[in-house]
Amino acid sequence: MAGKLYSLPKLPYDYAALEPSISEQQLLLHHTKHHLAYVNGANALLEKFDKARKERLDVDMKAAARDLSFYVGGYRLHNLFWENMAPAGRGGGGAPTGELAKAIDAEFGSFDRFKKEFTQAASGTEGSGWAALTYCKMAGRPLIMQIEKHNVNVIPGFTILMVLDVWEHAYYLDYKNDRGKYIEAFWNIVNWNSVHDRLSAWLKS
Repeated sequence: MAGKLYSLPKLPYDYAALEPSISEQQLLLHHTKHHLAYVNGANALLEKFDKARKERLDVDMKAAARDLSFYVGGYRLHNLFWENMAPAGRGGGGAPTGELAKAIDAEFGSFDRFKKEFTQAASGTEGSGWAALTYCKMAGRPLIMQIEKHNVNVIPGFTILMVLDVWEHAYYLDYKNDRGKYIEAFWNIVNWNSVHDRLSAWLKS
């Protein structure tokens, strides 16, 4: 019996809301073309599994498992990316507070130190990928993770609190090949309330 398929989520703001950090044209293209491509890719694989099992056909599971990891990784990371941004001055920008601020200060010594290390991780991602703020419940500490593509170097068991997409499709219309300028602009639209709420929910789980 076929299960549910993935769907493209609605953004929590309009396409022009993150300007000037991310333009309306850039955000529209990123969401409706690139994010949708991962939704469609994941759904095509699920439908392929359903058809193969119904008709007793063989599937190249090595290739299918690799592709499913890529497409679902892209789908999930983009969902989180949209949620951990907000318009500047309306929830976006500034610095974290509460439990999140305490955890960052305890681990990195200061918010500025965390910001520097996260920026370095994002800047140094080889090719296409992501920088992520994660939390290891076993160690009781926030850690920075550098993800290649959507699914390489992901550390199992680390919950992802915040991500920054550094694929060129995330910034090329606005910043051309200047990834550093895009990363700098990202700090103006981070939704720290969303990141804080994700940490609080994880700690209570």
